[in-house]
Amino acid sequence: MKTEITTAVSFITKLLKTTNLLAEDKLSQFGETLQHSLADHYQHHWFPQMPCRGSAYRCIRINHKMDPLVGKAAGLIGLSHQRLFKLLPSELTLWVDPFEVSYRIGEDGSICVLYEGSPAGAKVTKALENNPTSCKEELRIGRSSPSENY
Repeated sequence: MKTEITTAVSFITKLLKTTNLLAEDKLSQFGETLQHSLADHYQHHWFPQMPCRGSAYRCIRINHKMDPLVGKAAGLIGLSHQRLFKLLPSELTLWVDPFEVSYRIGEDGSICVLYEGSPAGAKVTKALENNPTSCKEELRIGRSSPSENY
């Protein structure tokens, strides 16, 4: 879980860093706070034997509302939700699942994988053995038709 959370936090922190509007110490404090918040939040919702279980709970979502954990970490460094909305993509979905961290910018954007691991030494359930697709692959497959924006 630590690798996946670190990957997600690094991604969000790098997005903020590219704006060149936040001091390095503030970014570091934001990252540490978010790291601890996500670890606490995911503690009882992390299922390496069934990685898709709890995926929606672990999803970090920024659209017309700020993700509460990201917003809380930003607030602790004096960054308002309004300013945070200006610094981050207006539509961001970040999935933090066992063995995979991926994101999508925009509602119809491509899903990109940031981290992909394997269940080293872990027993994998029959459901996972019979269905090797990731949670995000299931999302892609589930789309029956393209968006009306195309």
